Amino acid sequence: MSVDPRTIGWLSRALTHEMSAVQQYLAQSVLAHLWGDETLATYLRAEAVEELGHAERLMERLIRVGVAPAATNLAPARLGRSVDDLLAANRILEADAVKVYREAVAHARRMRDAESAKLLEEILEDELAHVQEIDRMMAERNRHG
Repeated sequence: MSVDPRTIGWLSRALTHEMSAVQQYLAQSVLAHLWGDETLATYLRAEAVEELGHAERLMERLIRVGVAPAATNLAPARLGRSVDDLLAANRILEADAVKVYREAVAHARRMRDAESAKLLEEILEDELAHVQEIDRMMAERNRHG
């Protein structure tokens, strides 16, 4: 199966982003556990698992088109000294994901690669939902803060 090399580049970039997100959410989960906030730790661990699922789907697509997946140059995990710091870091992470996926979807559509476009669109929807959830959590904390 022949896929445009730039589409493969977008899939690989998305994979790197997802693996960075797994690292960040998992590290934050450990931090929340150390703070004694098991509710937050559990939430962040679940986010890491969801991002890992995205990475798995991207890897499957890459393998199907004959490319060995390689996430490179993972972004360092953004931590912080408070829940607000974690949420702010995650808001940035998810906004970056939305930007990557929007550009990747647009490219896949231009290349008429329906299968890659569909995958990227589905993950984009999840990332948009993550932004909304973080915004909701931040607003809730501000109301009660």
